[in-house]
Amino acid sequence: MAKLSAKVSARITTQLKKYQSILASLQKRDVSEADTVTVINDMLSEICGYDKYLHITSQYAIRGTYVDLAVKVDEEIRFLIEVKAIGIELKDAHVKQAIDYAANEGIEWVVLTNGAQWRVYKVHFGQPIEKILVCELDAIGTSARSPDALECFGNLSREGFSKGSMAEFLLQKQVTNKFTVAAVLQTDFILEVLRREIRRMSSGVKVEVDYLRSLLREEVLKRDLVDGDEAKAALQNIRRLQRAATRKKGPTTKTVDDAPIVAPVEDASASLPRAVVAS
Repeated sequence: MAKLSAKVSARITTQLKKYQSILASLQKRDVSEADTVTVINDMLSEICGYDKYLHITSQYAIRGTYVDLAVKVDEEIRFLIEVKAIGIELKDAHVKQAIDYAANEGIEWVVLTNGAQWRVYKVHFGQPIEKILVCELDAIGTSARSPDALECFGNLSREGFSKGSMAEFLLQKQVTNKFTVAAVLQTDFILEVLRREIRRMSSGVKVEVDYLRSLLREEVLKRDLVDGDEAKAALQNIRRLQRAATRKKGPTTKTVDDAPIVAPVEDASASLPRAVVAS
């Protein structure tokens, strides 16, 4: 997570707690998208520390179309925000328009929110353009003091946002999600450690690595963690990270693998997109 001062962390916690009651009230009243945009503008100012008159642009024009909000600091757009009315459930289709806007402008970060739910996406400029769900936050139900709340709003904040911090944010989410952990458990190194430990505990009983791999896949791990595109992408990601780590230890290493690192990022609300981040 971006390094935040105690003052900034306290501001996020205090202001989010205030807005939780405001958002809950708006949710009961089922207010319009326009009213939701107004509240999001205020949250960006009071929670994230942006000057609403200097840093936040409403109806930001991109090639004849408009995105609800754009956050811009020092003449550089940090992220775009697509806003839906607080009573509307967020769906992947809602962010497509903002992703298209971002792709046209070369903007890497997009937020989709209805005030209550916040999703932060990374845009990957490949063929085709892909969106990567980096984090999702229930702004009403999550404790204002929780690490998740500080992580989400801290990384988006005026003080905490940077390309480097957001890249680290993405990588941290990629390497700690359930698919990646399952993939790590299936690597030869971990399986060999497991084989040796079983042999040590059982006075030399022999067990093969292939047997342990099969046991993990068929009897220990949940099916969705070993099959499907998400699991395959995580395994590919782990292999590339291992190669990169090995080269870093070598005396002649100069660069890390130039190929993209592919891994899933969990999205509890929909099917998982493949996550891609340049190494």
